[in-house]
Amino acid sequence: MGQYQNERTENCMVCGEKLVYLEIGTEFQCLKCNGLELGYVYCPNHHYVCDECHGKEQFDEILRLALTVKGKNPIVNAEYMMKRVSIPMLGCEHGWIAAASLMAAIRNTGQITISDEQIKEALYRTKRQAIGAYCGLTGICGIAPAIGASFSVILGAACPKDRETAVTMHVVARVIEAVANEAGPCCCKNFLRTSLSLACELVAKHLEIKLSNDRKIICGDSHRHPHGCRASKCNYFNHVV
Repeated sequence: MGQYQNERTENCMVCGEKLVYLEIGTEFQCLKCNGLELGYVYCPNHHYVCDECHGKEQFDEILRLALTVKGKNPIVNAEYMMKRVSIPMLGCEHGWIAAASLMAAIRNTGQITISDEQIKEALYRTKRQAIGAYCGLTGICGIAPAIGASFSVILGAACPKDRETAVTMHVVARVIEAVANEAGPCCCKNFLRTSLSLACELVAKHLEIKLSNDRKIICGDSHRHPHGCRASKCNYFNHVV
């Protein structure tokens, strides 16, 4: 099945077996839709779910929460969503939550009008680029396009546009740099919190909207990290335990 790393991390949601991360893509058949897809993370017992089928129920629930949550602090919104939706320790679901929590917070300030359709659009765009394991495979954490999609939808960015697209790209570049500074190993929960904290600054700078960002977050998931928590290197690590 191609070359793969010796390190086996995370568990198959079907059988609990440790998943294997490939270095070279291999074609797999999806358990749910039977479609074929080039994949990079697989279960040795041949349980594979394609990107289209992966997390569909979670995506729908995150979208519902994005349309109903009332918070003006995107990080608090994200913490709420992570508690309400069953998501793994690591995964592209964090990208969906990034877009959902940020768009909701901006709308809830009342400083600009954001429709349900715009929130849905930001999440749909995010889903197309927030793909599991691609933080390592291409260097693009799915949370970066999530923040980018939010700015793009609000600014109306598109290829023919000038400033709108440039601002969106600059925003994504800042997010990628911030996430890269927190890597080693990757932690989606750290990346989510770090990116949303930075997003508050970027929203103030480029959209002239002030978001609440005044809550100290202490991570309670360190013990769940399959690659090993960065512990004291992480800004959200619980030093008391």
